[in-house]
Amino acid sequence: MRALLLAVALAACAAAEAPAPAEAPPVVAEPPIEVIGPVEPPPPATLTLNCAGAFTQGGVALCRTLPGAAIALDGVASGQADAQGWAVIGFNREHGAQGVVSASANGANTSATYTIAAREFDIQRVDGLPQQTVTPSDPEVLARIAREATLKRQAFASLADMEGFLDGFILPVEGGRVSGRWGNQRVLNGTPSTPHFGYDIAAPTGTPIRAPAAGVVTLANPDMHYEGGLVFIDHGQGLITMYLHMSRLDVAVGQRVEQGQVLGAVGSSGRATGPHLCWRMRWRERQLDPSVAVEGLAAARAQLLAAN
Repeated sequence: MRALLLAVALAACAAAEAPAPAEAPPVVAEPPIEVIGPVEPPPPATLTLNCAGAFTQGGVALCRTLPGAAIALDGVASGQADAQGWAVIGFNREHGAQGVVSASANGANTSATYTIAAREFDIQRVDGLPQQTVTPSDPEVLARIAREATLKRQAFASLADMEGFLDGFILPVEGGRVSGRWGNQRVLNGTPSTPHFGYDIAAPTGTPIRAPAAGVVTLANPDMHYEGGLVFIDHGQGLITMYLHMSRLDVAVGQRVEQGQVLGAVGSSGRATGPHLCWRMRWRERQLDPSVAVEGLAAARAQLLAAN
């Protein structure tokens, strides 16, 4: 027994004298790697003016100038440059051969003159439309049209404080077929009508319609007399796009949408003979061709940044 107790005591002493196992070194977290994207050159510090884009009837362009400078197109006040000096402008269907863009600030003024390319427009005949959507005469229908015109005027007056147009535009419908060009003269059920200010993309009912650029929804109505399901998006500085004849709406007024977000689906509601999206663009009461904004605005921005 004495031998056993002695062995246990020696073992305990040996354990007490044995060196403690080495502790693992503390793990030091590596600082996160900061990914730095391309740095946008600062805006002009003095009043200068440079513009790039589609200088054509129905075209849309970008300008860069002194932040906050007042912008005018052909002598008509057209807003002001944002905090980075960006301003969007557009030219209507009937615009003449030259466009004069001017910027003013602090009592100074500068301007630039651009040649505006003329375009040729076809005559497009559309038959088989409900006659009340061509030459409405019913008092109730006329009252409805007047109410809806007020809704549209209010939505067109939006001036969202954002620059969704700076990221460029994508097509709102993938895989569709262009069935109507912007600016064509329309003859509806044999009756001459106003020019067609839409870019038509035929696609099956239910095809998703996506926001071509970031913006704010200013109108969303599933049942308008002429347009059927209708959505407006303000991309900033009064550049507004419209989506007509929709079969489904997935957005609401006041909602902010990002590029590529689904707005709803293609349909044939309102004044339409088949499923398609009528895609429109408007800037400060000027009707523009939305198809020229696809890739065009992004290219204009890159050109102006490279020239800075």
